[in-house]
Amino acid sequence: MSMATPRRYQFDNQLPALHTPQPLVHRPEPLMSPAAAEQAVTVVQHIHHAPPDRTVQRVALGAGMGAGAVAGAVYFGPLLVAALSSMAISLAVVALVIVVTAWGVVTVVRSIGGADGKAAAKTLRRKG
Repeated sequence: MSMATPRRYQFDNQLPALHTPQPLVHRPEPLMSPAAAEQAVTVVQHIHHAPPDRTVQRVALGAGMGAGAVAGAVYFGPLLVAALSSMAISLAVVALVIVVTAWGVVTVVRSIGGADGKAAAKTLRRKG
C-alpha cells in the first residue's frame, strides 16, 4: 500500500514541475542625442467613437436624466428598431403581392379579352 496523497482532481499532476530558468540577455540600446530627442516628438492620440446604440443613453445621461431613462433606452431602443423593421418588411411584402397581382390581372385580361381586353388593360394601366 502506498501512502501517497490522494488526488483531489482528475487532472492533478503528482510530479513536481520542472523549472528551467531562462538566461538573461542584455541588449543595450544607444541613447539619443539631445537634438534628436527634441525633434522626435511622438503624439499618441486616441480617438473614441461611441457605438450607435449608446447615443440615446449618452444623451439621457448628459441631459441629467436618471437611470430610468437609460434603462428605457437600453430596453426599448432595440425593441423599437425591431418593430419598425418588421413593419417595413411586412409593407414591402404586401406591396410586392399587389404589384404581382396587378401584373397578372393585366396579362390575363390582355391574353383572353382580345381587342376589348387590350383596351381594358390600357384603361386599367392608366388608373393603376
